[in-house]
Formats: sequence, structure tokens, C-alpha cells
Amino acid sequence: MSALLTRALEKRANLWSQMQGIQSRAETENRDALTAEERETWDRMEADLTATSQDIERMERSARMDTVQRDQAIVTGGGAPEDREADQDAAYRDAFGRFVRRGMSALSNDQRELMLANHSEIRAQATSPGNAGGYFIPTDTLNKITETLKVYGGLLSEVNVITTASGNTLNWPTNDDTANVGVILTENAQVTDTDLTLGQKDLGAYTYSSKMIRASLALLQDSVFDTEGFIARKLGERIGRAIAAHLATGTGSSQPEGLFTNATAGKTGATGQTTSVIYDDLIDLQHSIDPAYRGTAKWATSDSGLKVVRKLKDEQGRPLWEPSVQAGVPSTLLGSAVVIDNGIAAPAASAASIGFGDLRAAYVARQVAGGQMMRLEERYADYLQVGFLGFLRFDGTPDDGAAFRTYKHPAT
Repeated sequence: MSALLTRALEKRANLWSQMQGIQSRAETENRDALTAEERETWDRMEADLTATSQDIERMERSARMDTVQRDQAIVTGGGAPEDREADQDAAYRDAFGRFVRRGMSALSNDQRELMLANHSEIRAQATSPGNAGGYFIPTDTLNKITETLKVYGGLLSEVNVITTASGNTLNWPTNDDTANVGVILTENAQVTDTDLTLGQKDLGAYTYSSKMIRASLALLQDSVFDTEGFIARKLGERIGRAIAAHLATGTGSSQPEGLFTNATAGKTGATGQTTSVIYDDLIDLQHSIDPAYRGTAKWATSDSGLKVVRKLKDEQGRPLWEPSVQAGVPSTLLGSAVVIDNGIAAPAASAASIGFGDLRAAYVARQVAGGQMMRLEERYADYLQVGFLGFLRFDGTPDDGAAFRTYKHPAT
């Protein structure tokens, strides 16, 4: 341990001891609060304690990095690379948090270099250069955005999601071999050929924006408030609403193609059922997909569609809807779990409001790792506000069409 680190540790211990002494004295004297002089001393020591702790963390990281580099010069393998990566992640997370609160000018040289190393130009469709750039959001903060996306778009939790490092066009192979059946081979007979027929779909990376979020300087400078978490949730909510709509009913032109958009109707309601569905229709819809998918199949509908379904009863007068009584276990309809996503069309004439199938097999989504955030300090400076803009790159397309069918309301 270096002498500088030893002195810093001793200083921190001494500061903490003095602060505890101030608090103990107030408790001994049975006072409800510190005196003005004690509060001033406490605040000064607390600021010094925070700065000293940051110095200690920096020196300890430096010492660990030095050990890693020396170890790597002698041996290979071991846990050193993972430790180094964890240290770098922690350092970037700290730098990003300070950047969100106070901007680039408040960062140390090391932190500024970390941020610049994680800066990326926004590119539309991974081919057309844009003129805006953002800083990659740390993984733990990005997870808050992803969770919010799942809350707003239930389908995203169920479909096959692929995460890629870049946004280059991803070629996704498809194959339907269900019509091909093996045969019994007679003695001395030649084997016949039946080649696989492969198709291909492309997954791009549409850039989804949260639009501008304006936050006051007072909010950003409040160290008690979870600023990064709050802003991440707001970014996620806005982007999540857009993705939810496209994931369900996107046109496929300048946006993802939705799961329901061109799905085959497994059942169309009888005339007059423009906003309703009956028990027999749901049974027909369940059996419109092959039994091979039915074991993992789920229902998908909006909250409006669920409202219609919850009123249905079977031939014995028992509700088809079975609400869950256990946390983490979904409610069921005719024995299969139900996924709610308000991006799915509400019951209406000619609308496909209910779907059934193996959602993971039926749809593949692609998310580019590393959402990005821009911080605009000058634009709203006269309002004492800072603007934030979030970006997330995403695309999706139906995959196995045989795995999913919809219930479609009649036109009249």
C-alpha cells in the first residue's frame, strides 16, 4: 500500500470519527438537532469526507490496474480481465452520473476521456449518417429503460429478442419444412432428394427517440434524488410507447412490421361481432395453430380486448378468464397465459384484436446494445433547465408465420 493511500485512509477514518463525535454529543445532551455551528462543521467535514473517499477509490483502482498489468506480463488467464472491466464499468457509471447532473465541464480529465470514448454518432438505419451524437447509457441504467419498455409493451417480454453490438443489417434465415415428410426406404432403392427451401428476412435498426426531456438545474443538483433513474424511466416510457405500437401493428414501411399486421386470421367473427367474441371463436382460434406450438402458446390482446374476454363464460356458465392468485404467475384463458399489450388493436370492425400462438417462435426483435443520451446545456439555459434526449435502436419482424394466428372482427 502506498504512503499516499495510507494517509488518505487515516484522514477518512479521522473525519468520520469526528463526525460521529458531533452526533454523539447531541444525543448525549438529548438535543433534537445539531447547533448551527455543529451543522456547519458537519457539512464541511462531510464534503471533505466525500472528496477523500473519491481519492481513495481512485488510488485503489489505480493499484488494482497496476497489479493486473503486471500479472498479465507474467501469466495468462485468471480473473484479472474481468476485474479490470468491472473497474472500468464502475468508473464510467460514476462519470455518466456526474455528466447527467452537472455536464461535461464538471468532469475530471479521466472522466471526460471515458465519456468521449463512449460517444457515438447516431445513424439512421445504420447507413445514413446523422449529425447528432450521444453518450452510451451504462448497462444498469439501460436496464431500467428496458424494463420500462417491457411494462409498456408486454409483447417485448415474450418475443425472441436479439441484442447486437452494431446496427448493420442483420440477415435472418427462415424455413418452413412442415410439408416434407420422410419415407420408408425399400431395399436397394435410391434415396430421393428434397432440399431445404430457405427464405430470408432483414432486421435493420430504426432509431427511436424519446423527444426532448427538460429538467431543472435544481432537480439535477439534488444529490438525494435519483436523477439518473428518474430520467431513464422517462426515456423508457416514451420510447416504450412507440415500440409497443410498432411491435404489434407496425406497417413495415419506415418502421418495424408488427406481429399482428400481416398475420393469418385463424378465426373471423360472424356478422355482428364487430366488437365482440364468443366462446366458440376462441376455441377455433386455439385450434387454428398446429399442436406443436400449442404447448408454449399464449394469448395476446389489449386491455380493451381483455375486458371483452373477461365477460365470457363456458357452456356450464363458468368464466373463461382465470385470474392469477400467485405473484409472478400470469392469469389464464382456456388454460393458456395471457399477455397484455396496448399496442394491439382494440375490438373494432375488421380489427385483429386477439392473437394466439408461440410468441417467441412467431416474432424476432433486434435491439442494438447501448442506448444513448444527449445532454443539451445551452438550449434552455435561460430557463435554468437542461434538455435530455434519449435514443434506442430497434427493429422487429414476424418470423415463423405458422406459430401465430389472430381473431379478426367482421366488417359489419
